Amino acid sequence: MPTAPESSASAGAVLALIRSGSVETRADIARLTGLARSTVSQRVDALIAHGFVLEDNADGGSTGGRPPRRLQLRRGEHAVAGVDLGASHCRVALLDLTGATLAQREDPLSIADGPQAVLGHVEKTLHALLKEAAHAPETLQAIGVGVPGPVEFTTGRPVDPPIMPGWHHYPIPEFFADRFGVRALVDNDVNVMALAEQRLAFPETRYLLYIKVGTGIGCGIIADSRLHRGAQGSAGDIGHIRVADDTEPCRCGNSGCLEAVAGGGALARRLTELGVDAASGSDVVRLVKSGNRDAVRMVREAGRAVGEVLAGLVNFFNPDTVVVGGALAAVHDQLLAGVREAVYRRSHPLATHVLRIEPSRTGENAAAVGAGILAIEHALSPDQVDRALAAVAG
Repeated sequence: MPTAPESSASAGAVLALIRSGSVETRADIARLTGLARSTVSQRVDALIAHGFVLEDNADGGSTGGRPPRRLQLRRGEHAVAGVDLGASHCRVALLDLTGATLAQREDPLSIADGPQAVLGHVEKTLHALLKEAAHAPETLQAIGVGVPGPVEFTTGRPVDPPIMPGWHHYPIPEFFADRFGVRALVDNDVNVMALAEQRLAFPETRYLLYIKVGTGIGCGIIADSRLHRGAQGSAGDIGHIRVADDTEPCRCGNSGCLEAVAGGGALARRLTELGVDAASGSDVVRLVKSGNRDAVRMVREAGRAVGEVLAGLVNFFNPDTVVVGGALAAVHDQLLAGVREAVYRRSHPLATHVLRIEPSRTGENAAAVGAGILAIEHALSPDQVDRALAAVAG
């Protein structure tokens, strides 16, 4: 195996090898990295002392003498939080560093109440979850937050979010840093949903598009197994792509946007005009499940509209997996029928040769869990682990 220079195989890099399954014992680390045994022991001991790694007594494949002890990521010492802020709900999940859920809670909450009220509620909820899971606040390593609007990822600040009045440029990371002393990473909700779907449901997929079809419509992009945000964090904002010559006004100020044609709110409005009681995408889902013909027809037409836009993305990006989630995905039989019809008709045969279009497998927990995964990947990144160990060493 190729070896790495000692300077590049820091304790954080060693933890990354353990976490990925590339190594199981101290001897494996020495062989793979070229580190001296004494250096390996120093770095592994530091990881154990800080609660990142556990070394058990299971047989690690010894060929004689005392069997080597196996290294693994420690589950219970540290925690991260994943926060899903929706238009009308707040879901908070407390996870260990393996991604297992320790505690979670969902409450109805309007994002339009503003950052102080909403984030204050998150703060109280997170303290309650830490207590429920018997974790001290000091065990919290990072917080991930998904919000229903555009986010400048480098600063973690929302930028002109249409359904989040009072949130423009609000310093969400600083709010949590002041109260918990940890880094908060803030992203658009569809991005963290895409992360959850790829990491948990489709781990073998390197090129994935996650399409959220709810009140709004957005796309999370996984390229070469990494979340792609673009230059400023606005990649995937497909809800405001113009669809044909439709003149339906959109909340962004333009007309004919995909969201204004195929979003849950747009479908509810059209059903209301037909005399059917529908105020939101959830009502559209209820009507489809009850067999309302107009609702079934509109959802399938919405799927075709989404599919027309998606066909262009498939030709351009060539993903191997497209996942459809969001509120309207609850009636995925009708929605996906329209999506597939348009994509396979409009996309190049080579682009669809191995393409699969699937409903979300992570469901309503996608954003909270995805935000938690964002926090885990930050907390366990080599640079962050090295900083944490250096702080302890003084």
